[in-house]
Amino acid sequence: MSAFLELDGVTASYGTVQALFGVSLRLDEGRVLALMGRNGMGKTTTIRCISRLLPHKGGTIRFRSSNLAGLNAPRVARLGIGLVPEGRRCFAPLTVAENLTVAARPGPWDIPRVVRLFPRLGERMGQVSRTLSGGEQQMLAIGRALMTNPKLLVLDEATEGLAPVVRQEIWEGVRRLKAEGLSILVVDKSLKELASVADSAVVLERGQTVWTGGLEDLTPEMADRWLGV
Repeated sequence: MSAFLELDGVTASYGTVQALFGVSLRLDEGRVLALMGRNGMGKTTTIRCISRLLPHKGGTIRFRSSNLAGLNAPRVARLGIGLVPEGRRCFAPLTVAENLTVAARPGPWDIPRVVRLFPRLGERMGQVSRTLSGGEQQMLAIGRALMTNPKLLVLDEATEGLAPVVRQEIWEGVRRLKAEGLSILVVDKSLKELASVADSAVVLERGQTVWTGGLEDLTPEMADRWLGV
């Protein structure tokens, strides 16, 4: 059976500088996969290749049986990949409601459902997004991706730099999304939180896949070697 998302031997470069040297991973539908590794090891580059913000040079990327080679980012988004990029990139001049509305595509996710997931956003609908707290901006970025009604949600460092109480709100939201059957690819540094949501994990080291398995099988020695924790 073909995977929902599958990368096989993916390589990629920024100009003449090679960043990925052979990334392979598999995510089945309705599951959560953690993409892990220290800073600079290729996690965000891998996500950029999946989202077609960066073309890969070699290997294959397949999503729902479609080969993504040659497709641009808007086309891949229409196929059902919803990206929450690192850095909480909301449309700063727009209100919360406008940020959500501009991303809307037909499907079960609408503004009331996003507000049920993140009630804080319901209190900020008329507020310009640049004035939100960092945590609220991250909730809005996730909500905006959900408004595209994705088949796959990609979260790149969704809780980076946030206060602990807000981090817990976002992780609770991710757990709810998993319970609803949404397929999720998540990058984060918190082993404890990842263990509460991820069905499996992939570790990258210097642009290559070096380990795949369940987080319960990741020993302290492996974590120290590849994750620096």
